[in-house]
Amino acid sequence: MTSDDPLLTDATTMAAAIRVKEISPVEVMDATLARIEQRNPSINAFVFQAFDEARAAAVEAERRVVAGEPVGPLHGVPVAMKDLFDFKPGWPSTFGGIPALRDQHIPAYCIWAERMERAGGIIVGKTNAPSLGMRLVTDNRLFGPTRNPFDTTRNAGGSSGGAAAAIADGLVTIAEGSDAGGSSRVPAAWCGVYGFKSTWGRVPFLLRPDAFAGTMPFLNEGVITRTVADAALGLSVLSGPDPRDPFSTRDEIDWLAALGRDVAGMRIAYSPDLDVFAVDERIARVVETALQAFEEAGARVERVRLGIRRDQRELSDVWCRLVMPLTAANVAGLQAQGIDLRGALRDDLPPEVHGWLETADRMTAADLMRDQAVRTEVFDALQGVFAEYDLLVTPTTGALPVRNADDRNTVGPREINGVEVDPLVGWALTYFANFGGHPAASVPAGLADGLPVGMQIVGRLGADADVLAASAVFERLRPWSYDIPEQRTI
Repeated sequence: MTSDDPLLTDATTMAAAIRVKEISPVEVMDATLARIEQRNPSINAFVFQAFDEARAAAVEAERRVVAGEPVGPLHGVPVAMKDLFDFKPGWPSTFGGIPALRDQHIPAYCIWAERMERAGGIIVGKTNAPSLGMRLVTDNRLFGPTRNPFDTTRNAGGSSGGAAAAIADGLVTIAEGSDAGGSSRVPAAWCGVYGFKSTWGRVPFLLRPDAFAGTMPFLNEGVITRTVADAALGLSVLSGPDPRDPFSTRDEIDWLAALGRDVAGMRIAYSPDLDVFAVDERIARVVETALQAFEEAGARVERVRLGIRRDQRELSDVWCRLVMPLTAANVAGLQAQGIDLRGALRDDLPPEVHGWLETADRMTAADLMRDQAVRTEVFDALQGVFAEYDLLVTPTTGALPVRNADDRNTVGPREINGVEVDPLVGWALTYFANFGGHPAASVPAGLADGLPVGMQIVGRLGADADVLAASAVFERLRPWSYDIPEQRTI
């Protein structure tokens, strides 16, 4: 690592170099902010930049290193948080680019920001997300789409699309990826980076006024990174119990130790479509080729069926209905503050969100119980696989990155291989893990027509280390390093 190229590394190497005074936090920050200023306009990853605050924090970080004071595992490393339900005092929170909330400030810390700063990370700004997180692409009325660094006519995925684009383009090395249906794994897949969702409860998730709302589906905080080691480092910072979260787990996991494990002897189930999803043939070919790495490493890979009989469109509708009570409660809370997103400010939300809010108005307790029963069927199917196998591998998405719309309302594909799919979430094979709470990651599997393809690795409940270990093995055998165009046009 050289001081004139401080960004051409990972967070793990960067933090180690800062601790031994090989490079200064100020040098790292100056290079980071210069790169953001240079490259962010073409991808629209960052929608809020706190450069003065970040520079001041870097100066203080350097003082502490020079003084020999104790420092955290991410001391001096620039990181980015997400502009959805993610807070830092004094910073705007637009809930995903809702124009009426452009000046909203919430005087509280989300767990991600709180723990990252405690570990010495320096948050440089907030990244783009879709309004209320209600789709797996990133676009909104206030900020517009986040563009894919591989092709800026296409979307970066969502809902953590700004985070994944920032990582892929080398703006930062660790970014927040929250995940309720694939929001860290989908953009990681489309941007050629690594996204990890832990077992539900492993990383605390703070919700108020309802501390119990994160169960439908299971909501998760996590990271998007360029390397598996950086994800392990970030998760070691984020995980662990918090008394404010009634579901945060008390057991501990050695994330970093998992990096050195192998997969020899593991039984890995492979499903090309989770029985019911439409998957682009180009993606299927890339993932099936990538699977061979696990066999080379001594694992036994077998193709399986889960036994799911419901149509994928019915299942994606179940996910949308399950998430709507929390979404509707957020909208109602804003209305109580005089921000009427269903009335005078209706145009601040996309029509698809209004459609699901109207569905939520009609939902009954019996409807909810029926949807929970369907969710249980998916959970049982996954558990059936894990009764015989250690891991389940699938494509992360059924479609390659879509082109950005010009109306600030980009959605995913409406059909794949001639099969109609829900454009919000129905083309992503990710929300099954949120139904069940299982740990899951998306690793870069290769390119199709010059665009990234993700491979999803799902583990048993609580077996986050297995997912991380398999990811690290794959990274060693099929290292991903994609060239991002240096000169781009919007």
